[in-house]
Amino acid sequence: MKRMFTLASLLAATLISQAASAGEMTLYAREGFRGSEVTVYETTSNFRDLGFNDRASSLVVHSGAWELCEHRDFGGECAVFERGEYPDLRRFNNSISSAREVQVRNRDRWGGGGGWNDNRGRDGRWGDDRGHDHDWRGRDRDRDRDRQQLAPVELFTDSRFEGPSVSVRSNVRTLVDLNFNDRVSSLIISEGQWELCEHADFRGECVVYGPGRYPNVGGMNDRFSSIRRVR
Repeated sequence: MKRMFTLASLLAATLISQAASAGEMTLYAREGFRGSEVTVYETTSNFRDLGFNDRASSLVVHSGAWELCEHRDFGGECAVFERGEYPDLRRFNNSISSAREVQVRNRDRWGGGGGWNDNRGRDGRWGDDRGHDHDWRGRDRDRDRDRQQLAPVELFTDSRFEGPSVSVRSNVRTLVDLNFNDRVSSLIISEGQWELCEHADFRGECVVYGPGRYPNVGGMNDRFSSIRRVR
């Protein structure tokens, strides 16, 4: 009887742990967390299935990190939202059609210090000036010449930044075009957050990397086939 009780307790603890680690996100139809809402717990490739296509105007990420995209099946422009409150979505307002939980990895920059700073406070709220200071689409044009010459991403065929490498400056739907398909073993991110996926067109398992040096990519070694910037 005691053994049965112990096994039952272990099973319950495992289930609770899995539930706690599962991602959860609530989207709202109006800014400021108002209006109708829907909570997402798993990959949703088409928000029409939830009756919420192109309707989200604010959101709360309760746990995990979520990639939200403007088209179904994770197409179009995408961005990653980590745990926190987002009272408005700016350029993504009424434009979200799919979402999935993703892994986010961050390493210190070369000179030390933290990873990507998206100008949110401890509660996850954005500052009012984020549209100006953190518009990544325009930042490259404002960098000095040396920064412009440094590619945001450098991919390597071997671990610890060894072997042939390739620089990436923009979205690549298939690494076949760069003769680098299923060849990535380490990488350096100098700017932004980049999503690498195991299949072309950003399909399959994906991992988001923030600024830093990654001497290996773990279980995704020699599995990446596409890459795009998500912040």
